[in-house]
Amino acid sequence: MTEALQHTSTADDIRQIVADLGYPANWQWCWDNYKATILALSRARGLARHLEIGAGRDPLFQPSEAAELGLDITLNDISAHELSLAPSGYGKMLCDIAAPDGPDALGRGQYDLAYCRMVMEHVPDVAAMWRNIGAALAPNGVALAFFPTLYAPPYVLNALMPEKLSRTLLEAVFPERKPDGDDPKFPAHYNYCFSREDKLAPMLRAAGFSDWVILPFWGYSYFSKFPGVRELDAAFNRLAERRDWRSVSSFAYIIACK
Repeated sequence: MTEALQHTSTADDIRQIVADLGYPANWQWCWDNYKATILALSRARGLARHLEIGAGRDPLFQPSEAAELGLDITLNDISAHELSLAPSGYGKMLCDIAAPDGPDALGRGQYDLAYCRMVMEHVPDVAAMWRNIGAALAPNGVALAFFPTLYAPPYVLNALMPEKLSRTLLEAVFPERKPDGDDPKFPAHYNYCFSREDKLAPMLRAAGFSDWVILPFWGYSYFSKFPGVRELDAAFNRLAERRDWRSVSSFAYIIACK
């Protein structure tokens, strides 16, 4: 990356970083390249002080990796139990990312890069979350959120069903989502969980961000155990991807620059 890139905050720069990683709009890419995207942003822009939001038991980097990469990482979670399951060797911040006192709890201007994976859909007030992230970032800081989007059918069903029923169905198909599994289910609200810029831009601007890129993705594995439905749904997602139907995307990255 050029010296100029390290000192600018434009959507074109972000798009180039992602293009260099080979971004397609397929759902598997967003899962496989989340960490690579964080690393690419860190290296291109010199972002060393990280805040991982909702990190809980599964932080993105192990302590040895962080030390090798020269990253100073603080883990945040709303759950003391989840945070207690994280490895030692990090700073840890127990607080609600959307709380009114969030900026003071996190520290204003303390981080260069803040990111979260499959967290935003569980936050009731996402606008407050982004305001708090904006306050916690230093000037020219960057935030990345990776989240599921409406109106993909699995998330619409999850939003419409009573939590107990949706939990029972999900755990029956994916046992690892049980409370004692590796990936327990938490209640989802899907507040601001869209990949359409017209729905997100006013909120990001109000939170203090000057530029952003929204990357949509289509597809998922929720119907993988249901022949017939699986193939029909996959064909629809391929069509939606080709035509950029963001109202039925499945996941998105928001990469926002302060």
